Amino acid sequence: MGNTNFATKYVFSCAAATVAETATYPLDIVKTHLQISSRKGEHKTPFRITKNIIEKGGGRVFSLWNGCAPAVYRHFIYTGIRFGLYEEIRNATTASSPFTVYKAMLAGLVSGAIAQFFASPMDLVKVQVQLRHISNTAEYHGNTISIVSAIVRKHGFTELWRGWIPNVQRAALLNMADIACYDFSKRYLLSSDLGLTDSTLTHLLASALSGLSAALVSTPSDVVKTRIMQQLRDPSGETTAYRGSIDCLVRIVKEEGFWTLYRGFTPIYIRMAPWSLIFWISYEKIRVFTGSKSF
Repeated sequence: MGNTNFATKYVFSCAAATVAETATYPLDIVKTHLQISSRKGEHKTPFRITKNIIEKGGGRVFSLWNGCAPAVYRHFIYTGIRFGLYEEIRNATTASSPFTVYKAMLAGLVSGAIAQFFASPMDLVKVQVQLRHISNTAEYHGNTISIVSAIVRKHGFTELWRGWIPNVQRAALLNMADIACYDFSKRYLLSSDLGLTDSTLTHLLASALSGLSAALVSTPSDVVKTRIMQQLRDPSGETTAYRGSIDCLVRIVKEEGFWTLYRGFTPIYIRMAPWSLIFWISYEKIRVFTGSKSF
C-alpha cells in the first residue's frame, strides 16, 4: 500500500486506540476518582478506590469499565484526527526541509488541540458516567446518548464543551509529548549504534519513553480538567466550585498545595505506560499487516 491516505490512517489509529483504551480503562477510572477525592479532603489509595468501585458495583469486576463506551467513542474522534493531522503536517514539512524536533513538537501541539476540541463532549460524558458510580456528584445519568441529550436540553448545545479549555490544553501537551517523543525516540534508536531494526523491541522502547513524557506534562492539566468537568451548576446555571480553569489551577495550588497538581500521577503513568505500549505496537502491526509504511 506504501503511503497511506488520511482516511486509512484514521481507521488504523482508531482500531489501535480501541484496543489500548479497553485494556487500560480501569486505571483511568481509578485516576479520576483519586483526583476528585483529594478535593473532598479524602486521601484514598488506588487500591482502596478500586475496592470501593467493585463493592459499589455489586462485587462485579466489570464495574471498573463503567464509562468505557464514551471513552472509546472519544478516540474515534480524538485519536483519528490527531494522528491523521500529525502525519499530514510531517509529510508536508519534510518535503522541503528536515523534520526537526521543534517541528514535531509544534505538529503535536496543533494536531492534539484540534482533535481534542472536537472530542471534548465525549470527555464530559465519560466523567459523568464515572462519577455516577461512586458518588452523588454526577449531574446527568443514563447512557451516552441520553446524557448528551440531557445536557443539550438543560443547558444548550455549547454546554457539551464545558471544560474545553483545560481539556484542549492537556491534549495539546499530551499529544506533543506522546507522538513527538515516540517519533524521535524511534528515529534515534534506528539511527544509533545499537543495531536495532524497525521491530517490536524498538517500538516498545520508544513507547515507554513517550508514555513517561506524556504523563509528566499532562497530569496538572488533567487534574484541572477533571475538577472543572465534575463540578455541578446551581439553579441559575452558574458553576458551584470554580470560575474557570485559571481559577481552578490557582485555588488548587493555594488551598491544597502544588503537588496536588500531580495527584493521580502514579495511576496516570501506570495507565499511560501500558496504553502507549499497546497502542503503538498495535498501530505499527496494523500498518505492516496492511502493507503500509511504518509510522
